Amino acid sequence: MKELKRTIRQNVKASVAALSAEERARLSEAVTAAVEALPEFDKADTVLCFWSLPDEVCTHRFCNRWHTKKRILLPVVVNDVLELRLFCGEERMAAGAFGIKEPVGEAFESYGEIDLALIPGVSFDLDGHRLGRGKGYYDKLLPLIPAKKIGLCFPVQITSAIPTDSWDIPMDAVVTAK
Repeated sequence: MKELKRTIRQNVKASVAALSAEERARLSEAVTAAVEALPEFDKADTVLCFWSLPDEVCTHRFCNRWHTKKRILLPVVVNDVLELRLFCGEERMAAGAFGIKEPVGEAFESYGEIDLALIPGVSFDLDGHRLGRGKGYYDKLLPLIPAKKIGLCFPVQITSAIPTDSWDIPMDAVVTAK
């Protein structure tokens, strides 16, 4: 199973890398617009998101657009777990683990207050199974969050079937763009 996951990761990463910067930007705007159109997003007061890496659906504009209207939480790598913190704008971020910008401030631990969780992944299948980067950060975080979980990805990140382990938590939905 490890070899199959490695192969899927390599193939999907190559497909994402083949997208132009313009295409990634266009698709990212389409994905975030689709999220904004969801009734679950409209009703949500507290949204877990992620500060995207270059090979992920770009969430920077989305986070900046919504953080004054909703509580936007972002994960921060602390040792081998993800800690959640409130996003209060880019000026309140600092470079963290892996050079990823992370919000500064107190940890947010009221997981039951999260109304919607937007989750990155290397790949997703049509049943909502998620393949991450292989470090297990989200494997530890997702069981703590009772909210609806939505994977965000580019169309080239959809795979026919993701091999799963017993601890894997599927997404309730996956949002992509055409």
